[in-house]
Amino acid sequence: MTAAPEPSTVKRALSAHAAIGLVAGALLYIVCLTGTVAVFYPELQRIEQARAPEMAKIVPAAVQRGVEAALQAEHGGPLTTHLYVHMPVPDLPRATITSDTRATHIDANGALAGPEEIAWSDFLVALHYTLNVPGLVGMTIVGVLGVMILALALSGVIAHPRIFRDAFLLRARNGSGVGLADWHNRMSVWSLPFSVAVALTGAVIGLGSLTVYAMALLDHGGNIQAVYEPLFGEEGKPDKRAAPPPNVATALDYMAQHHPEVTITYVTLHDPLTRGQETQISAEHERRLIFGETYRFDAKGRFIGVAGTSDGELGQQAAASTYRLHFGNFGGLPVKLAYILFGAALTVICATGTYIWLGKRRRRGHEEPRLLKAWDAVVWGSPMVLALTLVARFVLGNGAPLTAIFWIGSLLVVALAFAPIAPQRFRKGLQVLLPAVCLLAGGLALA
Repeated sequence: MTAAPEPSTVKRALSAHAAIGLVAGALLYIVCLTGTVAVFYPELQRIEQARAPEMAKIVPAAVQRGVEAALQAEHGGPLTTHLYVHMPVPDLPRATITSDTRATHIDANGALAGPEEIAWSDFLVALHYTLNVPGLVGMTIVGVLGVMILALALSGVIAHPRIFRDAFLLRARNGSGVGLADWHNRMSVWSLPFSVAVALTGAVIGLGSLTVYAMALLDHGGNIQAVYEPLFGEEGKPDKRAAPPPNVATALDYMAQHHPEVTITYVTLHDPLTRGQETQISAEHERRLIFGETYRFDAKGRFIGVAGTSDGELGQQAAASTYRLHFGNFGGLPVKLAYILFGAALTVICATGTYIWLGKRRRRGHEEPRLLKAWDAVVWGSPMVLALTLVARFVLGNGAPLTAIFWIGSLLVVALAFAPIAPQRFRKGLQVLLPAVCLLAGGLALA
């Protein structure tokens, strides 16, 4: 017979098992936290670079001048494969031109007006979207986390048959953790439709990229664009022979004449300065969840057709609706405020769920103060370090190493949890530091 493992070995194994669970919970918490803040991504850009030129609208001729100036600025280097013009919209009234190598604001007359400097806003979105892990791996991890949220939400409802009947029952807080569990369950019920919606769309966006990659390898010789074409429209055939800049102004004039009811968000140039170039205009449709319809034009600005996201197959329209439903950028400020409220609730649910789990382990005899402090480091330390990255952005400039600051800073806070500091003292220290760093970041933003 084999000898039973030593009690100390079992205890270490259980602690390691719990630590792995905390890592998954921490990533889930960070995704929910950053997703909540990123709801105000356009507004954060305006705060981060407050002196960029703004305008309610820009005329087609000015866009044409801006495009030609941006393409001229690319002279001497390799041709950019795409050029994007962000058009002024209500929540981000700026015109910005982005190529493969640079991003530049333009003023209302179409003149280049300095580089776009929104490194922190982009870092925040990348942290939510991929946990700063590049490529397909990061999106897949976040997609799996979306599946986890969906599974936790649905299994929580099934595991608590009285959860809807007791939706407004809150028992007194006590040492057994019943009060905390009540708040966790109540917020889970109140935010259930939101949790399911954002988790499902997040999983679709994240794991959809993996599916597209697999389909491209199996059926299209690795051509990812061929997989996306039935959903988002095809591009013209490439012809790399040199050509003058496309006539963007004529395409925009066509939109103003034939589709005045839509809101133009982007102008995209495919393979600019080549004979195969094409102009695509993305426009939002009022009272629709689709991210926008795509209108195609040739190099002379003549209309070719639409991608069909507004009136194509049902699956195509559904795929085009996942992004706005996930990020809450529809319906204006009221919807954004609702997403902030429910996103904060989902973040709290993630935090309290792990506290409840650790409390149950403690009541079963698994006393693990260092793991509890580690979770405190995640819950209170992650937003603190996130605010610290904003401080670094304003102090060090647009080139601040934000990704390194966040992840190294977060690991240092977690490592500090294993120092000989009393749990209550450790938590109180983080709770004092968090608002202090947030106030510092806010002061720098307003300076």
